Amino acid sequence: MNATQNNRLLYQLIFIVCVGVPYINNYELTFAVWLIALLATVQLKYSVSFLKYVLPFVVILLVGGFSMFSFDNDIYGIIRDITYLLKPIIGMIVGYQLCKNVNHKAISTVIYGGLVIAIIHLTIIFLSAVKYRILNIHVLREYGGYFSDYEIYVLIILLFHKQFQLQFIKRTLWLYIFLLGFSSALYVSRTNFIQFFIFFIALKGYLSVNKKTIAVLGSIILTTVIGYSIIYNLHFSRNGSGLDAFFYKIKNAPIEAFKTKIDQDDYEDFNDNYRSFENIKTVKQVTAEGWFAIVFGKGLGSSVDVGRRMLTNDGTFVRHEAILHNTYMTVFLKSGLIGVLCLLYSMYVLTKNKKSPIPKVNQINLLLFATGVFLILENWVLLGLFLKTESKAVLIGFLICYKEFLIKQHQLETVTNE
Repeated sequence: MNATQNNRLLYQLIFIVCVGVPYINNYELTFAVWLIALLATVQLKYSVSFLKYVLPFVVILLVGGFSMFSFDNDIYGIIRDITYLLKPIIGMIVGYQLCKNVNHKAISTVIYGGLVIAIIHLTIIFLSAVKYRILNIHVLREYGGYFSDYEIYVLIILLFHKQFQLQFIKRTLWLYIFLLGFSSALYVSRTNFIQFFIFFIALKGYLSVNKKTIAVLGSIILTTVIGYSIIYNLHFSRNGSGLDAFFYKIKNAPIEAFKTKIDQDDYEDFNDNYRSFENIKTVKQVTAEGWFAIVFGKGLGSSVDVGRRMLTNDGTFVRHEAILHNTYMTVFLKSGLIGVLCLLYSMYVLTKNKKSPIPKVNQINLLLFATGVFLILENWVLLGLFLKTESKAVLIGFLICYKEFLIKQHQLETVTNE
Protein backbone atom coordinates (compact mmCIF):
# COMPACT_ATOMS: atom_id res chain seq x y z
CA MET A 1 0.00 0.00 0.00
CA ASN A 2 1.59 3.31 -1.09
CA ALA A 3 1.53 6.66 0.71
CA THR A 4 -1.46 7.94 -1.29
CA GLN A 5 -3.55 4.89 -0.37
CA ASN A 6 -2.51 5.22 3.28
CA ASN A 7 -3.58 8.88 3.33
CA ARG A 8 -6.88 8.05 1.66
CA LEU A 9 -7.57 5.30 4.20
CA LEU A 10 -6.83 7.74 7.03
CA TYR A 11 -9.32 10.29 5.69
CA GLN A 12 -11.91 7.56 5.17
CA LEU A 13 -11.52 6.55 8.83
CA ILE A 14 -11.81 10.19 9.95
CA PHE A 15 -15.01 10.51 7.91
CA ILE A 16 -16.50 7.38 9.51
CA VAL A 17 -15.59 8.69 12.97
CA CYS A 18 -17.17 12.08 12.18
CA VAL A 19 -20.50 10.59 11.00
CA GLY A 20 -20.49 8.02 13.81
CA VAL A 21 -19.61 10.14 16.86
CA PRO A 22 -23.01 11.96 17.06
CA TYR A 23 -24.65 8.59 17.84
CA ILE A 24 -22.89 8.63 21.22
CA ASN A 25 -25.23 11.52 22.11
CA ASN A 26 -22.52 13.68 23.68
CA TYR A 27 -22.50 17.02 21.91
CA GLU A 28 -19.27 18.22 23.52
CA LEU A 29 -17.51 15.12 22.14
CA THR A 30 -19.08 15.58 18.68
CA PHE A 31 -18.10 19.25 18.57
CA ALA A 32 -14.53 18.44 19.66
CA VAL A 33 -14.10 15.63 17.09
CA TRP A 34 -15.51 17.75 14.25
CA LEU A 35 -13.39 20.74 15.23
CA ILE A 36 -10.22 18.61 15.33
CA ALA A 37 -11.14 17.10 11.94
CA LEU A 38 -11.71 20.59 10.55
CA LEU A 39 -8.33 21.87 11.75
CA ALA A 40 -6.52 18.69 10.64
CA THR A 41 -7.88 18.91 7.08
CA VAL A 42 -8.18 22.70 6.73
CA GLN A 43 -7.93 24.15 3.21
CA LEU A 44 -7.73 27.66 1.86
CA LYS A 45 -9.84 27.12 -1.23
CA TYR A 46 -13.59 26.48 -1.40
CA SER A 47 -15.87 26.69 -4.40
CA VAL A 48 -18.46 29.46 -4.63
CA SER A 49 -21.20 26.84 -5.03
CA PHE A 50 -20.17 25.20 -1.74
CA LEU A 51 -20.02 28.52 0.16
CA LYS A 52 -23.56 29.17 -1.07
CA TYR A 53 -24.71 26.21 1.06
CA VAL A 54 -22.83 27.40 4.15
CA LEU A 55 -23.74 31.10 3.95
CA PRO A 56 -27.34 30.89 5.32
CA PHE A 57 -26.10 29.26 8.52
CA VAL A 58 -23.34 31.87 8.90
CA VAL A 59 -25.97 34.63 8.63
CA ILE A 60 -28.17 32.92 11.26
CA LEU A 61 -25.20 32.88 13.65
CA LEU A 62 -24.23 36.50 12.91
CA VAL A 63 -27.78 37.83 13.34
CA GLY A 64 -28.07 35.99 16.66
CA GLY A 65 -24.74 37.53 17.70
CA PHE A 66 -25.96 40.99 16.75
CA SER A 67 -29.33 40.79 18.52
CA MET A 68 -27.94 39.37 21.78
CA PHE A 69 -26.61 42.82 22.73
CA SER A 70 -30.19 44.07 23.07
CA PHE A 71 -31.06 41.44 25.69
CA ASP A 72 -29.63 40.37 29.04
CA ASN A 73 -28.48 36.87 28.07
CA ASP A 74 -25.98 35.00 30.25
CA ILE A 75 -22.48 34.21 29.00
CA TYR A 76 -22.86 30.43 29.40
CA GLY A 77 -25.96 30.44 27.20
CA ILE A 78 -24.18 32.57 24.59
CA ILE A 79 -21.22 30.17 24.38
CA ARG A 80 -23.57 27.17 24.23
CA ASP A 81 -25.58 28.70 21.38
CA ILE A 82 -22.44 29.58 19.43
CA THR A 83 -21.41 25.93 19.47
CA TYR A 84 -24.90 24.74 18.48
CA LEU A 85 -25.28 27.24 15.62
CA LEU A 86 -21.77 26.44 14.41
CA LYS A 87 -22.61 22.73 14.06
CA PRO A 88 -23.95 22.71 10.47
CA ILE A 89 -21.20 25.10 9.35
CA ILE A 90 -18.38 22.99 10.78
CA GLY A 91 -20.06 19.75 9.63
CA MET A 92 -20.36 20.80 5.99
CA ILE A 93 -16.79 22.16 5.89
CA VAL A 94 -15.43 18.96 7.46
CA GLY A 95 -17.32 16.79 4.94
CA TYR A 96 -16.13 18.95 2.04
CA GLN A 97 -12.49 18.85 3.17
CA LEU A 98 -12.46 15.10 3.81
CA CYS A 99 -13.90 14.35 0.37
CA LYS A 100 -11.10 16.39 -1.21
CA ASN A 101 -8.75 13.68 0.05
CA VAL A 102 -10.96 10.69 -0.79
CA ASN A 103 -12.16 11.65 -4.30
CA HIS A 104 -13.27 8.62 -6.36
CA LYS A 105 -13.66 6.44 -3.23
CA ALA A 106 -16.34 8.82 -1.86
CA ILE A 107 -19.44 6.63 -2.31
CA SER A 108 -17.78 3.49 -0.93
CA THR A 109 -16.63 5.56 2.08
CA VAL A 110 -20.22 6.68 2.70
CA ILE A 111 -21.43 3.07 2.48
CA TYR A 112 -18.82 1.65 4.86
CA GLY A 113 -19.64 4.39 7.35
CA GLY A 114 -23.28 3.32 7.28
CA LEU A 115 -22.37 -0.34 7.69
CA VAL A 116 -20.27 0.39 10.78
CA ILE A 117 -23.15 2.34 12.34
CA ALA A 118 -25.70 -0.37 11.43
CA ILE A 119 -23.60 -3.23 12.84
CA ILE A 120 -23.04 -1.36 16.12
CA HIS A 121 -26.78 -0.58 16.35
CA LEU A 122 -27.80 -4.19 15.66
CA THR A 123 -25.31 -5.44 18.26
CA ILE A 124 -26.74 -3.09 20.90
CA ILE A 125 -30.32 -4.18 20.09
CA PHE A 126 -29.36 -7.88 20.11
CA LEU A 127 -27.60 -7.64 23.50
CA SER A 128 -30.45 -5.61 24.96
CA ALA A 129 -33.10 -8.08 23.77
CA VAL A 130 -31.27 -11.38 24.40
CA LYS A 131 -28.91 -10.77 27.31
CA TYR A 132 -30.93 -8.21 29.27
CA ARG A 133 -34.42 -9.39 28.18
CA ILE A 134 -35.48 -5.89 27.11
CA LEU A 135 -38.40 -6.17 24.68
CA ASN A 136 -40.27 -2.89 25.26
CA ILE A 137 -39.85 -0.72 22.17
CA HIS A 138 -39.46 2.51 24.17
CA VAL A 139 -36.62 1.08 26.26
CA LEU A 140 -34.93 -0.51 23.23
CA ARG A 141 -34.95 2.88 21.47
CA GLU A 142 -33.48 4.47 24.58
CA TYR A 143 -30.55 2.05 24.38
CA GLY A 144 -30.15 1.76 20.61
CA GLY A 145 -31.11 5.23 19.43
CA TYR A 146 -34.27 6.99 18.27
CA PHE A 147 -33.46 7.40 14.58
CA SER A 148 -30.62 7.29 12.04
CA ASP A 149 -30.84 9.59 9.02
CA TYR A 150 -27.40 8.52 7.83
CA GLU A 151 -28.35 4.85 7.50
CA ILE A 152 -31.31 5.82 5.29
CA TYR A 153 -28.94 7.65 2.93
CA VAL A 154 -26.76 4.55 2.63
CA LEU A 155 -29.75 2.23 2.21
CA ILE A 156 -31.09 4.40 -0.63
CA ILE A 157 -27.68 4.47 -2.35
CA LEU A 158 -27.52 0.66 -2.15
CA LEU A 159 -31.06 0.24 -3.49
CA PHE A 160 -30.15 2.47 -6.45
CA HIS A 161 -26.76 0.77 -6.92
CA LYS A 162 -27.00 0.75 -10.71
CA GLN A 163 -27.52 4.51 -10.91
CA PHE A 164 -24.55 5.07 -8.56
CA GLN A 165 -22.47 2.56 -10.57
CA LEU A 166 -21.55 0.42 -7.55
CA GLN A 167 -19.33 -2.57 -8.24
CA PHE A 168 -20.34 -4.89 -5.37
CA ILE A 169 -21.08 -8.52 -6.20
CA LYS A 170 -24.77 -9.45 -5.76
CA ARG A 171 -24.37 -11.45 -2.57
CA THR A 172 -22.42 -8.66 -0.88
CA LEU A 173 -24.84 -6.01 -2.11
CA TRP A 174 -27.91 -7.79 -0.70
CA LEU A 175 -26.13 -8.48 2.59
CA TYR A 176 -25.43 -4.75 2.93
CA ILE A 177 -29.04 -3.90 2.02
CA PHE A 178 -30.33 -6.39 4.61
CA LEU A 179 -28.08 -5.00 7.38
CA LEU A 180 -28.96 -1.37 6.62
CA GLY A 181 -32.66 -2.10 6.10
CA PHE A 182 -33.02 -4.21 9.25
CA SER A 183 -31.09 -1.72 11.37
CA SER A 184 -33.12 1.24 10.03
CA ALA A 185 -36.42 -0.55 10.70
CA LEU A 186 -35.44 -1.29 14.31
CA TYR A 187 -35.26 2.42 15.13
CA VAL A 188 -39.07 2.39 14.62
CA SER A 189 -38.78 6.07 13.70
CA ARG A 190 -41.61 7.85 11.92
CA THR A 191 -39.13 10.46 10.72
CA ASN A 192 -36.90 7.82 9.12
CA PHE A 193 -39.84 6.15 7.39
CA ILE A 194 -40.87 9.53 5.94
CA GLN A 195 -37.25 10.18 4.95
CA PHE A 196 -37.00 6.83 3.15
CA PHE A 197 -40.28 7.49 1.32
CA ILE A 198 -39.18 10.98 0.16
CA PHE A 199 -35.74 9.78 -0.95
CA PHE A 200 -37.09 6.72 -2.73
CA ILE A 201 -39.67 8.62 -4.81
CA ALA A 202 -37.13 11.41 -5.47
CA LEU A 203 -34.54 9.00 -6.90
CA LYS A 204 -37.30 7.25 -8.85
CA GLY A 205 -37.96 10.62 -10.46
CA TYR A 206 -41.49 10.93 -9.09
CA LEU A 207 -40.96 14.44 -7.70
CA SER A 208 -40.67 15.97 -11.17
CA VAL A 209 -44.02 17.17 -12.54
CA ASN A 210 -45.53 15.07 -15.36
CA LYS A 211 -48.60 12.86 -15.91
CA LYS A 212 -46.93 9.72 -14.59
CA THR A 213 -45.68 11.32 -11.37
CA ILE A 214 -49.04 13.00 -10.73
CA ALA A 215 -50.75 9.60 -11.06
CA VAL A 216 -48.18 7.86 -8.82
CA LEU A 217 -48.17 10.58 -6.15
CA GLY A 218 -51.96 10.82 -6.28
CA SER A 219 -52.22 7.08 -5.62
CA ILE A 220 -49.70 7.29 -2.77
CA ILE A 221 -51.50 10.24 -1.15
CA LEU A 222 -54.88 8.50 -1.46
CA THR A 223 -53.48 5.28 0.05
CA THR A 224 -51.86 7.26 2.86
CA VAL A 225 -55.09 9.12 3.68
CA ILE A 226 -57.11 5.87 3.73
CA GLY A 227 -54.43 4.10 5.80
CA TYR A 228 -54.22 6.92 8.32
CA SER A 229 -58.02 7.10 8.57
CA ILE A 230 -58.07 3.41 9.53
CA ILE A 231 -55.25 3.84 12.08
CA TYR A 232 -56.88 6.99 13.54
CA ASN A 233 -60.11 5.10 14.25
CA LEU A 234 -58.37 2.20 16.01
CA HIS A 235 -57.31 2.19 19.65
CA PHE A 236 -53.59 1.93 20.49
CA SER A 237 -51.89 2.28 23.85
CA ARG A 238 -49.39 5.15 24.31
CA ASN A 239 -47.45 2.91 26.76
CA GLY A 240 -47.72 -0.24 24.70
CA SER A 241 -44.86 -2.27 23.26
CA GLY A 242 -43.89 -3.25 19.74
CA LEU A 243 -46.30 -2.35 16.94
CA ASP A 244 -48.91 -1.08 19.40
CA ALA A 245 -46.63 1.80 20.47
CA PHE A 246 -45.46 2.40 16.91
CA PHE A 247 -49.01 2.79 15.56
CA TYR A 248 -49.89 5.07 18.47
CA LYS A 249 -47.01 7.34 17.41
CA ILE A 250 -48.24 7.29 13.79
CA LYS A 251 -51.78 8.13 14.92
CA ASN A 252 -50.54 11.11 16.91
CA ALA A 253 -47.89 12.31 14.41
CA PRO A 254 -50.01 14.68 12.23
CA ILE A 255 -51.45 16.36 15.36
CA GLU A 256 -48.39 16.50 17.61
CA ALA A 257 -46.61 19.52 16.13
CA PHE A 258 -49.61 21.50 14.89
CA LYS A 259 -52.11 21.53 17.75
CA THR A 260 -53.05 25.05 18.87
CA LYS A 261 -54.90 24.26 22.12
CA ILE A 262 -53.30 22.04 24.76
CA ASP A 263 -54.59 21.15 28.20
CA GLN A 264 -51.53 21.52 30.43
CA ASP A 265 -53.31 19.73 33.27
CA ASP A 266 -54.01 16.66 31.14
CA TYR A 267 -50.84 14.53 31.29
CA GLU A 268 -51.45 12.66 28.03
CA ASP A 269 -52.53 15.72 26.03
CA PHE A 270 -49.59 17.77 27.32
CA ASN A 271 -46.92 15.12 26.71
CA ASP A 272 -48.26 13.88 23.38
CA ASN A 273 -48.40 17.43 21.98
CA TYR A 274 -45.40 18.97 23.72
CA ARG A 275 -43.83 20.18 20.45
CA SER A 276 -46.90 22.34 19.82
CA PHE A 277 -46.75 23.62 23.38
CA GLU A 278 -43.14 24.74 22.80
CA ASN A 279 -44.10 26.51 19.57
CA ILE A 280 -46.95 28.41 21.23
CA LYS A 281 -44.72 29.52 24.12
CA THR A 282 -41.92 30.63 21.76
CA VAL A 283 -44.15 32.76 19.54
CA LYS A 284 -45.80 34.43 22.56
CA GLN A 285 -42.53 35.23 24.33
CA VAL A 286 -40.67 36.52 21.27
CA THR A 287 -43.53 38.68 19.95
CA ALA A 288 -44.04 40.12 23.46
CA GLU A 289 -40.57 41.76 23.11
CA GLY A 290 -41.66 43.89 20.14
CA TRP A 291 -40.63 44.33 16.51
CA PHE A 292 -36.86 44.09 17.09
CA ALA A 293 -37.12 40.57 18.58
CA ILE A 294 -39.55 39.52 15.85
CA VAL A 295 -37.15 40.63 13.09
CA PHE A 296 -33.77 39.85 14.69
CA GLY A 297 -34.65 37.41 17.48
CA LYS A 298 -33.63 37.53 21.14
CA GLY A 299 -30.06 36.59 20.31
CA LEU A 300 -27.53 34.01 21.38
CA GLY A 301 -28.14 32.80 24.92
CA SER A 302 -31.92 33.36 24.79
CA SER A 303 -34.36 30.74 26.03
CA VAL A 304 -38.08 30.00 26.36
CA ASP A 305 -39.71 29.69 29.78
CA VAL A 306 -42.04 26.68 29.47
CA GLY A 307 -43.48 27.32 32.95
CA ARG A 308 -42.42 24.06 34.58
CA ARG A 309 -39.36 21.83 34.94
CA MET A 310 -39.30 19.27 32.12
CA LEU A 311 -37.31 16.04 31.98
CA THR A 312 -34.99 15.96 28.93
CA ASN A 313 -33.60 12.96 27.01
CA ASP A 314 -30.31 13.59 28.81
CA GLY A 315 -31.96 12.91 32.17
CA THR A 316 -31.86 16.53 33.37
CA PHE A 317 -34.71 18.85 34.36
CA VAL A 318 -35.00 22.15 32.49
CA ARG A 319 -37.52 24.99 32.71
CA HIS A 320 -35.81 27.53 30.44
CA GLU A 321 -35.29 25.79 27.10
CA ALA A 322 -32.60 27.25 24.85
CA ILE A 323 -32.94 24.65 22.08
CA LEU A 324 -36.44 23.55 21.03
CA HIS A 325 -37.64 20.54 19.06
CA ASN A 326 -38.63 22.78 16.14
CA THR A 327 -35.78 24.30 14.09
CA TYR A 328 -37.92 27.14 12.76
CA MET A 329 -38.87 28.16 16.30
CA THR A 330 -35.31 27.77 17.60
CA VAL A 331 -33.97 30.00 14.81
CA PHE A 332 -36.88 32.45 15.29
CA LEU A 333 -35.94 32.68 18.98
CA LYS A 334 -32.24 33.33 18.25
CA SER A 335 -32.31 35.25 14.94
CA GLY A 336 -35.91 36.25 14.29
CA LEU A 337 -37.61 36.29 10.92
CA ILE A 338 -34.29 37.02 9.19
CA GLY A 339 -32.94 33.73 10.55
CA VAL A 340 -36.06 31.81 9.50
CA LEU A 341 -35.77 33.21 5.95
CA CYS A 342 -32.11 32.11 5.87
CA LEU A 343 -33.13 28.64 7.04
CA LEU A 344 -35.74 28.41 4.28
CA TYR A 345 -33.16 29.60 1.75
CA SER A 346 -30.72 26.88 2.88
CA MET A 347 -33.30 24.24 1.96
CA TYR A 348 -34.10 25.95 -1.32
CA VAL A 349 -30.40 25.90 -2.30
CA LEU A 350 -30.26 22.14 -1.72
CA THR A 351 -33.15 21.60 -4.15
CA LYS A 352 -31.71 23.79 -6.94
CA ASN A 353 -29.17 21.78 -8.92
CA LYS A 354 -28.45 22.01 -12.63
CA LYS A 355 -29.00 18.90 -14.71
CA SER A 356 -25.70 17.32 -15.71
CA PRO A 357 -24.58 15.09 -18.60
CA ILE A 358 -22.87 12.95 -15.93
CA PRO A 359 -25.33 10.28 -14.64
CA LYS A 360 -23.73 9.98 -11.19
CA VAL A 361 -23.83 13.75 -10.68
CA ASN A 362 -27.57 13.68 -11.41
CA GLN A 363 -28.02 11.01 -8.73
CA ILE A 364 -26.17 13.16 -6.19
CA ASN A 365 -28.34 16.09 -7.24
CA LEU A 366 -31.41 13.97 -6.51
CA LEU A 367 -30.01 13.08 -3.07
CA LEU A 368 -29.45 16.77 -2.31
CA PHE A 369 -32.90 17.62 -3.66
CA ALA A 370 -34.51 14.94 -1.47
CA THR A 371 -32.51 16.25 1.50
CA GLY A 372 -33.90 19.76 0.96
CA VAL A 373 -37.48 18.44 0.75
CA PHE A 374 -37.00 16.21 3.80
CA LEU A 375 -35.53 19.06 5.86
CA ILE A 376 -38.71 21.10 5.34
CA LEU A 377 -40.51 18.47 7.42
CA GLU A 378 -37.67 17.45 9.74
CA ASN A 379 -37.03 21.03 10.78
CA TRP A 380 -40.60 21.18 12.06
CA VAL A 381 -40.48 18.11 14.33
CA LEU A 382 -36.75 17.86 15.08
CA LEU A 383 -33.75 20.18 14.78
CA GLY A 384 -32.54 19.39 11.28
CA LEU A 385 -28.83 20.07 10.85
CA PHE A 386 -28.66 21.59 14.35
CA LEU A 387 -29.64 18.35 16.10
CA LYS A 388 -26.73 17.16 18.22
CA THR A 389 -27.16 13.47 17.27
CA GLU A 390 -27.27 13.94 13.49
CA SER A 391 -24.46 13.92 10.93
CA LYS A 392 -26.21 15.02 7.72
CA ALA A 393 -24.16 18.22 7.60
CA VAL A 394 -20.93 16.21 7.15
CA LEU A 395 -22.55 14.07 4.46
CA ILE A 396 -23.96 17.11 2.60
CA GLY A 397 -20.52 18.76 2.44
CA PHE A 398 -19.01 15.43 1.37
CA LEU A 399 -21.53 14.93 -1.47
CA ILE A 400 -21.17 18.51 -2.72
CA CYS A 401 -17.39 18.08 -2.95
CA TYR A 402 -17.74 14.70 -4.67
CA LYS A 403 -20.12 16.21 -7.22
CA GLU A 404 -17.55 18.93 -7.98
CA PHE A 405 -14.83 16.27 -8.30
CA LEU A 406 -16.90 14.30 -10.84
CA ILE A 407 -17.61 17.43 -12.89
CA LYS A 408 -13.93 18.41 -12.98
CA GLN A 409 -12.93 14.86 -13.88
CA HIS A 410 -15.46 14.85 -16.72
CA GLN A 411 -14.17 18.21 -18.00
CA LEU A 412 -10.56 16.94 -18.00
CA GLU A 413 -11.56 13.77 -19.86
CA THR A 414 -13.46 15.85 -22.42
CA VAL A 415 -10.43 18.11 -23.01
CA THR A 416 -8.09 15.09 -23.27
CA ASN A 417 -10.35 13.35 -25.80
CA GLU A 418 -10.51 16.47 -27.91
